[in-house]
Amino acid sequence: MFHIAKRERFIITFLIPTFIFFSVFTLYPIVRGMHISLFDWSGSSEFMTYVGVQNFVDMLHDPIVWTAIKNDYSLVLGKVIGIMILATFFAVAITRFRLRGTGFFRMIFFMPNIISAVVIGVLWRFIYNPNIGFLNAILSLFTKQPIRTPWLGQEDTALWSILWPSIWAGVGFYFLLLMAAILSVPTSLYEAAEIDGATQSRQFWSITVPLIWEQMKISILHIVMTTLNGSFVMVWIMTEGGPDNSTQVMGSYLYQMGFRQYHMGYASAIGVLILFMSLITTLIFQRLLRRDEVQLS
Repeated sequence: MFHIAKRERFIITFLIPTFIFFSVFTLYPIVRGMHISLFDWSGSSEFMTYVGVQNFVDMLHDPIVWTAIKNDYSLVLGKVIGIMILATFFAVAITRFRLRGTGFFRMIFFMPNIISAVVIGVLWRFIYNPNIGFLNAILSLFTKQPIRTPWLGQEDTALWSILWPSIWAGVGFYFLLLMAAILSVPTSLYEAAEIDGATQSRQFWSITVPLIWEQMKISILHIVMTTLNGSFVMVWIMTEGGPDNSTQVMGSYLYQMGFRQYHMGYASAIGVLILFMSLITTLIFQRLLRRDEVQLS
């Protein structure tokens, strides 16, 4: 009993600092944000007017909130599909076909992950520039007249123009994760499959995907959570939610309402909505992916 109690005290000694850190930087901001969402407050005044759930009622009638929610989930769907297809393709191509220069490819794919999101946003703004942008310059090579498309300045293309750099910036991390998972699959399974006459496609679906499904599931959930909580930076740097709020996401709208228009109570209500959106979406994806896992097994 003495040894058990001593071990428990040892564990608690290391858990307490972590719990304090988590409480100060995670639990307290969440609780404080929920509290502020019940008030009408500018963020700098000492006076806070209690309004109850009025901020949440106002959100239901705010068309920009619905646009932001639609954009958030459009980016989630686009990033999950785009990143997972590209990351899986390159991981399989490099590991299964034994391409030379593996280290070089790892460096190239992972490089965007070590660049600040702000730098990536500024870089792609120059790429999309209608007058001096690289994209229009390349497209103009195939047309008689120079192309001057304002990719970030028109509602039809602005959101999709944000999606591509988001995919480009995220592929490298998940590429390395999936490549490590594929390398852990015993080569004897592929050798046995080849003896049985299985094609590369059949090996991929019958061996590779089931055995790396756990890593794929983690990747998908991570993409979902980081997109719902972290799209703000890319959107704000590239478009600031424009044109005409067509690229607003919940994070950028929160920033605009809280730090541009000084409706901190309303901004906190948006933050609470982001929290519940993230939790519910993650639970739904976990349920869907668990079903897929059962089918694969």
